[in-house]
Amino acid sequence: MKFDKIKNKGQARLFESKYLEMLTKTHPLIIWGLYLPIIGYMLYHSNQVLGFSIGTVALIFFGAMFFWSFFEYIMHRFMFHFASDSPKIMRIVYVMHGNHHEYPRDKQRLFMPPVPSLILASIIFAGQYLFLRQYTFMFFPGFILGYLIYGSMHYAIHAWNPPFRFMKPVWRNHHLHHYKSDEKGFGVSSSLWDRLFGTGFDLRKEQEDKVKVRELMFDK
Repeated sequence: MKFDKIKNKGQARLFESKYLEMLTKTHPLIIWGLYLPIIGYMLYHSNQVLGFSIGTVALIFFGAMFFWSFFEYIMHRFMFHFASDSPKIMRIVYVMHGNHHEYPRDKQRLFMPPVPSLILASIIFAGQYLFLRQYTFMFFPGFILGYLIYGSMHYAIHAWNPPFRFMKPVWRNHHLHHYKSDEKGFGVSSSLWDRLFGTGFDLRKEQEDKVKVRELMFDK
């Protein structure tokens, strides 16, 4: 989904209904506050009720976080940038992600809002339970924490300069994804999968365009 010009002000209107429109916006702290109790309870349940050892809980939990990074890459590459001749499908793609490329300074749509988020999370939990059964109570919290870290990283990349030098490649990878080519740089919380699948930018050859980077940053 290509846009002739990045819009530095305002935000996309996704629905005519003001109530539906309101449900498309949120703040990162609301989503963290929503899921942290769920994560904590499921980990407690896994150890104290289901009887899994702390080592098993930790192994599956962190394994799920790692799996999230792969899931994030696949979704961003193949779903969020899906191309179709169907206006209805492209409308869905725009609502999911395209609006962020057109309005990168819209800080209210970097996390999925609470209502659709809980619906989707419930579906994901049910799907994982079909395959993992009781292990889902350890896997799902790690998967969700991976999502929270991803969303927070995405927010930080558009809000601040990288806090540490070693994180700058991740920042640059995403900035280039926005203003250079949306056919590369699909990793947000990690550039691991971009490197493995050859979709990352060669940062040694890419000159940073500070003007275009500023256009992607939130207004201070």
